[in-house]
Formats: sequence, C-alpha cells, structure tokens
Amino acid sequence: MNERPKIGITMRLEIETRRFYLGRDYSEAIEALGGAPVHLSLIPQRAYVASVLSGLDGVLLPGSDSDVDPALYNEEPHPKLKRVVPEKDETERLVIEEAEKLGLPILAICYGMQALNVARGGTLIQDIESSVESPIKHDQGLPLPRGSHGLRFAEGSLTAGFVESLGLNGDLRVNSHHHQAIGKLGEGLDATAWASDGVVECIEDMRGGRFVLGVQWHPELSWSSDQLSRRIFEAFVERCSAAKA
Repeated sequence: MNERPKIGITMRLEIETRRFYLGRDYSEAIEALGGAPVHLSLIPQRAYVASVLSGLDGVLLPGSDSDVDPALYNEEPHPKLKRVVPEKDETERLVIEEAEKLGLPILAICYGMQALNVARGGTLIQDIESSVESPIKHDQGLPLPRGSHGLRFAEGSLTAGFVESLGLNGDLRVNSHHHQAIGKLGEGLDATAWASDGVVECIEDMRGGRFVLGVQWHPELSWSSDQLSRRIFEAFVERCSAAKA
C-alpha cells in the first residue's frame, strides 16, 4: 500500500482563549481524497517552520476569520478591516517562503490565497463593498456550502481545464465567504477566474511544473457535492503524491 502524501495545514489562533484550532472540513477533504493532513501550529519561528515542512509533501493555506495586516502591503487600515492576528500572518509568510524554497505544491483558500498574493508582493482590496464598483454579495452567510455566484475562467488555465474536463456548463456557481479580495497581483501569479463584478476568484502559478493554486471560495465546504471543488482537491493531492514520489 502506497504511503499517503503528508499535507500541512496552517491553523488559526483564538486570541481570547490562546488556543490553536481549525475547522474539520479541510482535513476531512484531504483525507477523503488520499492525503494525510498535518496541522501546523502558528509558531512564527523560521527554524520550526523549516523543520516541519522538511517532512511534508504539500501545503494547504486555509481560510481564516482574520484579515491580512495591510501594513504588509504598505497600506493604512480601512475602517472595515476585521481582526488582524500577527501570529497567523507571520507564520503563513514563513510557510509560504519555505514551501516555495522546497518546491512543494500549494493550495491556498480564501485568506490563504490573499496571504499568498501579499507574500509575493501583491496587494488586497481591503473591503469589497466600499471599494468595488457595483459589487455582488461576496459574504453569503448560511448555508455555507451553497453556490451563490457564478465564475468566468481564463482560457487555458488550470481551473478552466478542470471545468472543461468535467463537462460543467455556464450555470457553475461557488460559495462565497469573504469581504476582501486580490488587488495588485503578486509576482508570478496570474488571475484565472473572476466573479461578474470583476473580483478575482482564482490565481495560479504553474511555471516550471509548479502547482500553486489559490481559490477565493471554499472548496472544503462543498467537495462532497460540487464536482469542481472535489477536482481541485483531487488534483492537489495528486501533485503532492507526485512530489512525494
């Protein structure tokens, strides 16, 4: 029996109780599709991060109930900026740096995609509702897995390939749980999917055989019912298996 690829998932920090925690959906999706999830503590120490990532085959950067600190992309805080957790921002940055140094596959979801973009030198739209012209609703509320808005994909992109191979039609919709979005793209990243209001929903870096994919929606909430979300996790675990081999 082949050993499963080990995939690190960064956790969250509940400041009031000083507890690390993580929603179960990320780990369950990875396990169900053939990976072995490994929780990464938010300890922003380079030696710790390098040590733990040396034994991994991929990294998943999950969503968060916090916002990336705008100071990291040289902006002042917007009035609607949510909670900032320095330990989350700093650990995420170190994990991204180490994963890229090792050439590990990266799947970045919601906050994780935004952190990846900032780590590459990009910026964020700090609040969609007050900063995007004629925005649609991007913070849909309950029920969480419900597909609430459509997407258009860049021709030839990884995600467009998924949609085509699955035979999905123009009625494709994804869930949405965020108030911030990608601003200026980070180095080496391409925007490959958008909502109808122009908000970036996917970023990719596939140069040189890499697998670096960011999605703004939450495929971990809908992988068991939505073909595209499931295919994203399948492709990620497949690439982590190849990295292990």
